[in-house]
Amino acid sequence: MTTNAALQRTELMLGSEGIKKLADSFVVLAGVGAVGGFALEALVRAGVGRIRIIDFDVVEESNLNRQILATRDTLGKAKVDLAAKRAKSINPEIKIEVLKAFISPDHIEDVLGDSPDLLIDAIDTITAKVTLLKSAAQKGIKTFSSMGAALRTETSMIKVAPLSKTKVCPLASAIRSNLRKQDSDFALDKITCVYSEEPVTVVPTERSDSGKSILGSLPTIPAIFGLTLANEAIKYIAKEI
Repeated sequence: MTTNAALQRTELMLGSEGIKKLADSFVVLAGVGAVGGFALEALVRAGVGRIRIIDFDVVEESNLNRQILATRDTLGKAKVDLAAKRAKSINPEIKIEVLKAFISPDHIEDVLGDSPDLLIDAIDTITAKVTLLKSAAQKGIKTFSSMGAALRTETSMIKVAPLSKTKVCPLASAIRSNLRKQDSDFALDKITCVYSEEPVTVVPTERSDSGKSILGSLPTIPAIFGLTLANEAIKYIAKEI
């Protein structure tokens, strides 16, 4: 049994070898907002040894309803800096790398470089998401990807499946279509998705100052997406790496 009391309960589930694999693992996490923030929380608490986090955004007041890093005290601060500080406060030994950037082809090597064991994709912009997923696939990096969490209310409709098997989710459909346009032979089954089969019936009627549609979201569903992504990643590391 580990002498680290913080990991004793995890070791009871995964064994000493699983704990060692987590400590030796390197995870890239793209996005530390509503979904990614909760994914990071679980990865750090599970004992993942090295994490690279990528996000270009700062905390805004509209984030307060669903993002674990968002408080009145963190408004206006960079999410990656807040995430790194929180990770260190949980596990001072963690190797945490921050990249303040928007995912694009120009710096994808900075995002996916140094041979990570796996990628967790928690971003929601289609172009950036396609760039990230395609690049990870080309590098042979195991990927866990979040599809659309907004506009949903039913936790029982949240599922885990290969991208090729997802149903109902409009974002998953758009990602599949874009990837196939770029590569008709793209192996969609290699990407594990967390998605919802709950039909989207609410149409956004408001827009932000930048013109982006404002999508309704509960505090709960994005958190469950993020924790589910982390759970799948933790199981994969403990068993497969």
